[in-house]
Amino acid sequence: MSEPTPPAADAQPNFDAMTRDIADVPAVEVITTLSVHLMSAAAVNLGLSEEGEQHKDLDEARKLITALAGLVTASATEIGSYHAAPLRDGLKSLQLAFREASTVPDEPGQGPGEKLTGPVFG
Repeated sequence: MSEPTPPAADAQPNFDAMTRDIADVPAVEVITTLSVHLMSAAAVNLGLSEEGEQHKDLDEARKLITALAGLVTASATEIGSYHAAPLRDGLKSLQLAFREASTVPDEPGQGPGEKLTGPVFG
């Protein structure tokens, strides 16, 4: 039996076959996917992952939550309430988790993203 031949060093991967054409992706899918990535990253930085405290970084979490608030607020009317409602719920949960994780909580209306969403109360 002979061993398979490795691909030539100058062979280029067929990226067209490997990726979905971005023009075919609906805007609502791009917005919701990005929102989920921001939520996940914020949750990790809030210490809500399995490793918890190991990855906790409230400064990074604040930035991610504020970016999420901007995206959700700006896109809500474009993507409709069916898609925006769960994103708003996730955002509010992260904002409340941030307040709980902070040793010195921000004043209402001053937390991450609250300038865009308004004050968040539990």
